[in-house]
Amino acid sequence: MSNTSINASGVFQLPNGFWGFRYKITIDGKTKDIKKTKDEFGQPLKTQKSAIKARESAIRTDYKNQSKPKQKPRKTVKEVYQEYCQTGRIGKAYATIRKQDSLWDNHISSKFGKRYIDDISVSEIVNYLSHLYYNEGRAYKYVESFLKMFYLIFGQAYSRNYLDIDIYNTLCVNKSTKIHMPKIKSDENTDIVIFNNSELERLDGYFKGTNAETAYMLGRYCGMRINECYGLKWTDIDFENNAIRIERQMQYQDGLIKLVPLKTRNAKRTIYMNDRLKTYLLSEYNKYLESEKTQQAQRQQNQTMIYNTNGKLSSSLSLVNTLPNGKIQTINSMKYHSNRIKELLDISFKYHYLRHTFGTRLAEQNTPSHLLCNQMGHSSGRVTERYYLAVSKVGINILKDKINNL
Repeated sequence: MSNTSINASGVFQLPNGFWGFRYKITIDGKTKDIKKTKDEFGQPLKTQKSAIKARESAIRTDYKNQSKPKQKPRKTVKEVYQEYCQTGRIGKAYATIRKQDSLWDNHISSKFGKRYIDDISVSEIVNYLSHLYYNEGRAYKYVESFLKMFYLIFGQAYSRNYLDIDIYNTLCVNKSTKIHMPKIKSDENTDIVIFNNSELERLDGYFKGTNAETAYMLGRYCGMRINECYGLKWTDIDFENNAIRIERQMQYQDGLIKLVPLKTRNAKRTIYMNDRLKTYLLSEYNKYLESEKTQQAQRQQNQTMIYNTNGKLSSSLSLVNTLPNGKIQTINSMKYHSNRIKELLDISFKYHYLRHTFGTRLAEQNTPSHLLCNQMGHSSGRVTERYYLAVSKVGINILKDKINNL
């Protein structure tokens, strides 16, 4: 309700004998001076009494009109999403924008696009998520991305005053009513996947001497994300302090290879090398320096000019994973090896599993959670906790020893 106060200045008589009235009304900090000589029906005020009565009636009418809540404009889900795209996601990562547009274009638009945003119920959203998960067999994590999209769209609508606060609270805030994920299947695989010692030994042997050995070593001993690994430059490595600075990542954007900012603030971090990785990278760095002398012409011919984080073109020759002859290695370079490893070693290999393994091994050694969170570049400690809960063979042996000591 508007904060309204009345400052009455009374009634007055006109030279012709009729009466008039004036008053001031202050609404939301703005003051208006009102002066009238006729009643609400347009008739002249013949007496002082009628002027007083007309004045009181005018004040009540103004107060009621100003106190009425403004009618909220009705918007469709499509209109809300388009408005979000135009004004609400400035600065979002390229990959995030692509993912949101994919979910919208391929799924949400046809189902909800033409619906009014204030006409959608919790049960409709929950039923839709359940259909995606149970009937269409979508992965649980994938369905979670739909839930986040709905929270985003409803949040945008509420911020623009297209949703009443009670409706918004029902959809997104109240724990007992808000939209939520369907119950997870008992056989859903959301576990941390780690490699055991035997698998790591075989992977060490497979990658040794390959074009992907450097990327493998960085994943194995630093737990880097694959985009971070291929965006690494030699200038990011501090051999004196055994440290690597994570500053950027490599992505494909619109068919182009680019070096772009990290997705989150926490992803920008300093990670530390063990002696084995330092020895390996120092050897590769010396090869890099030698190749600048002995293969200069070949490197110049094979180099790729890529967009850097500042939007300017720079040479790929400064990247750690570029080969001595100047040929760039990208995040797609690992796909071939995943297939070969499955064929030759019967190991399901994903580069991200190296990250899982690294995090779990540090957790097994009782690394304080805040340090592990920092090394992994997590934005939330809840994500880091998964590595402490992951059950590995080493973890089971530790548990057995502790049980025996009871």
